[in-house]
Amino acid sequence: MARHPEPGRVKTRLAAVLGDDRACALHRAFVLDLADRLASLPYEVTWAYTPAEAPFPALLPHARCVPQVGGDLGARMAHAVAAAFAEDSRPVLMIGADVPHVPAASLTEAAEMAATRVVLGPAEDGGYYLIGLARPIPELFADVPWGSGAVLEATRERVRDLGLAMHLLPPMFDIDEPRDVDRLRRLLTEGVILLPRTAALLAPT
Repeated sequence: MARHPEPGRVKTRLAAVLGDDRACALHRAFVLDLADRLASLPYEVTWAYTPAEAPFPALLPHARCVPQVGGDLGARMAHAVAAAFAEDSRPVLMIGADVPHVPAASLTEAAEMAATRVVLGPAEDGGYYLIGLARPIPELFADVPWGSGAVLEATRERVRDLGLAMHLLPPMFDIDEPRDVDRLRRLLTEGVILLPRTAALLAPT
């Protein structure tokens, strides 16, 4: 799930500190670096982008890109999941473009566990950075307080209410605030993750 990089429309909390252009450039780097990482892994990847009229496919000309469909984020996520299962019955993992540093080991763990249970990757801000499903479960995306710190707990409660098994991945931060950029910079400096475009933007000047 990704938003097309357009100044003033992406990473608005970062933009308040970094400026619209720099925040947009970082978002674009996240998308491109994540695309390279995913292309090297054994998964079929579909990029669901918004706005629907944006020229996002030109950003990733060798990737499969489809516009997001629906009103709020939950509706768009539910539609993307249903569309993926309409083409293939294998488990589906969904992540956002604000976690270009997601560990490959977490994706492997999620792919293995999603065959039998709902997989959630807790984000430190109270949301989740990954959800893995063995079938469409639109109830998990309806009436969720998106954008709040209650997303993960609301989703976990919904999973329990539906009587479904659940597996939690290791928690991780996504990149929304300036402090998150500082943490990502440390990971890059220490060689924990390779994101060349992002690293070039975050290098000292």
